[in-house]
Amino acid sequence: MPAARPDPGSQRERDVQAVFDALAHPSRRRILLILRFRGGRIAAGQIAERFSCAWPTTTRHLHVLEAAGLVRVVKKGRERVYQLEASRLRSIAGAWLAWFGARSRSRATTRPGGAVRPVP
Repeated sequence: MPAARPDPGSQRERDVQAVFDALAHPSRRRILLILRFRGGRIAAGQIAERFSCAWPTTTRHLHVLEAAGLVRVVKKGRERVYQLEASRLRSIAGAWLAWFGARSRSRATTRPGGAVRPVP
């Protein structure tokens, strides 16, 4: 039975789009790495200290990550602590990358000259 193709209008596809949009900017990828290597949570000010850009720019990057569900914000008084949502990243990006795994390679046929054509 052929694998189900993603519905471009589905919530899952919108989630994939949001996650990959968030990952598209190097500063946002760096924020995720900072969170990962600092134990999964860090205050907004500590994140901003690691960037040469203005605070509003860093804030926009953090909002994009939050909207994609890749970070969660916990307010502690006046401080905002960002927490990495690694399971969401693995779930969304991992599921999309699985399309390129061993199973998808086994569903492809090779044309003369070595060109690969996916089996519908």
